[in-house]
Amino acid sequence: QVQLVESGGGLVQAGGSLRLSCAASGSIFSINTMGWYRQAPGKQRELVATITRGGDTNYRDSVKGRFTISRDNAKNTVYLQMNSLKPEDTAVYYCRATTPSNYWGQGTQVTVSS
Repeated sequence: QVQLVESGGGLVQAGGSLRLSCAASGSIFSINTMGWYRQAPGKQRELVATITRGGDTNYRDSVKGRFTISRDNAKNTVYLQMNSLKPEDTAVYYCRATTPSNYWGQGTQVTVSS
């Protein structure tokens, strides 16, 4: 079992920045890929960015150049640095760990005002 706790969400004006953190505990040795997903009201959950244990990253096109995912294996934590935020980035952001079973955090709200 893996437990995930997200933090760092909040309200920010368009053009601002936020950094999300996701701390993993439990069977952390089994985690391969970690990632961030988001879900806006009335929409399906979508991938934002992923990072493997080896550091390979993947981003959805709309966040490339603005968001950066990183991972500290020693702290069992994954981060999402979000810059140049836009109102369309508003959503609940979820952390996911794959072992290959998928584990989800409880989510953290990000609201970007125009």
